[in-house]
Amino acid sequence: MAKIFSVASWNVEHFKQDPDRVARVVGFLAAQNPDVFGLYEVEGATIFDDLVKTMPGYTFQITEGPQTQEILIGVRKGLTAFITQRIEFRSGTTHMRPGQLVTIVKDGTSYMLLFLHLASGADPRGMGLRDDMIDRAFEFRKVLDGKAGGTGKAHYLFLGDLNTMGMEYPFDRQIPAETELRKWDAVAKRRGMTRLTKTQDASWSNGSKSKIPASALDHVVATTNLKFRKFRRPAGGTAEVDLRGWANETTDAARDAWIKAFSDHSLLYFELIE
Repeated sequence: MAKIFSVASWNVEHFKQDPDRVARVVGFLAAQNPDVFGLYEVEGATIFDDLVKTMPGYTFQITEGPQTQEILIGVRKGLTAFITQRIEFRSGTTHMRPGQLVTIVKDGTSYMLLFLHLASGADPRGMGLRDDMIDRAFEFRKVLDGKAGGTGKAHYLFLGDLNTMGMEYPFDRQIPAETELRKWDAVAKRRGMTRLTKTQDASWSNGSKSKIPASALDHVVATTNLKFRKFRRPAGGTAEVDLRGWANETTDAARDAWIKAFSDHSLLYFELIE
């Protein structure tokens, strides 16, 4: 089936003024050739210079506010796009990043992509903020459905570093990350949405020497009226989101080297199809 447009989503972990690393990251991103992309944890204004030089066929927009880590959006020139900053996804906390809503209009159809970088932390506060923001992302579908002409009409997805790491609490009251995800999968089903499958589950790793295991922190949640290209999973079968980065390396040494050179998050890539 024909591609409508492609999307990349990538947390680049403290992305700021390190000329060599910036060049590597922007080069890797450009090699994926996405039509739309979101970068998270952008901390340095000078990154714009490298983006403009390496990816001249794109227009860019970045969040603004008192937060130190921004979300930067790129859209290929020639696509009709409208980008707005959604402050309700701060959950009333001024240091949190607002969401970036990108509306792409293709062949008369509007596609709404909400890029999010949610609260991290396995403490009750971190999970509470995250819980509130994901709930708002699901509720936002009602708003978009209303504008699209009725229930189930909107073509909508939210994506990014959702930081679904569960919650730690004493006296055996912890909530595993898998339980947090099961909750949101159940909510998604009720809302006519689904969490897309990935070629590998874990998108984040702190390296082979870390005591924290590789984790599934980055996700794409989409309305069921959208269709996606299928990618082969190394373990067999297919998935709708292709992980690209350290997750593709086959040895600890290679994974550690990639994480050091680029980021502790793999890049998420997917394509919407007709």
